[in-house]
Amino acid sequence: MKRAEKDQLVSELTTKIKGATALYYTDFTGLNVKSMTELRRRFRRAGVEYVVIKNSLALRAVNDSGLAGTKLKGPTGVVVGRDPVAAAKVLADFAKEHEQKPEIKGGLLEGRAIGGAQVKHLASLPSRDQMLAEFAAGLQSPLAAFVGALNGLLYMWVGALEALRQQKESA
Repeated sequence: MKRAEKDQLVSELTTKIKGATALYYTDFTGLNVKSMTELRRRFRRAGVEYVVIKNSLALRAVNDSGLAGTKLKGPTGVVVGRDPVAAAKVLADFAKEHEQKPEIKGGLLEGRAIGGAQVKHLASLPSRDQMLAEFAAGLQSPLAAFVGALNGLLYMWVGALEALRQQKESA
């Protein structure tokens, strides 16, 4: 590859990294072309990019984007995503189905270095939509109970008025 092509790859990866919150490093050794194609397809559906690039160029892109670089060894694929949980879920689910390949080396989450175990832990978290739904349900529950209590008081008051009206009619 010529220097101009390398510089272009680095600048493209740098712009992708600047717009991302999650950056995970994987070792894709042992995956065949069919598996790699399937992995890329899953990432694309989740809105995540998967880039295979030389370690030196990947580190240049990471350093150019203002993040702290890490040392990379062996073949490396870079997962670049805006949603850290979705990217980690796709990666962890695919690894479970394919004998722990690609191996998760680690990554960067919002500018901080994380290990492979932390990426796997992120994969076990519920999705953003599910967490928002649980939060909304948590807010709705006490309000619904309050409305139910007020409704019960209103029925008791109406019942007391009705009993008073019947008592006055019979007297």
